[in-house]
Amino acid sequence: MTATTAEATGFAVEFTTPMHGLSPYRAFTLEQIAGAEGLYALRAADADVRLFLLDPLSGDYGYAPALPADVLSELGAAADSEIRVFVVANPADDGVYINLRAPVLVHGVTGRAAQVILDDQAYPIRALLGD
Repeated sequence: MTATTAEATGFAVEFTTPMHGLSPYRAFTLEQIAGAEGLYALRAADADVRLFLLDPLSGDYGYAPALPADVLSELGAAADSEIRVFVVANPADDGVYINLRAPVLVHGVTGRAAQVILDDQAYPIRALLGD
């Protein structure tokens, strides 16, 4: 899989359907967090809702899931290279955990986005970052 590393700050993102656990919100802004390479805040446009996303291309995570063709089509992408791939990052007392099973896909030009649940059991739902 080839994907572009997200670089833009304040990039408007519109989910085709609300993310799991964030209904009814679909409009967000993706902002890079200063001083934290590859870490972004995804903030709802019309509510005080925020979560952290990590660009797995920012480090050597070996993360290369097969992107579902139907989701690429839904986002208007002709190829994987048009998609930015992020994983949800959850801070905890013992470190930061990332969800590799449910990546967030963002079209790099239009901002159309979707969260997908991968069938591939090799990707854990809760992986300790840096392990």
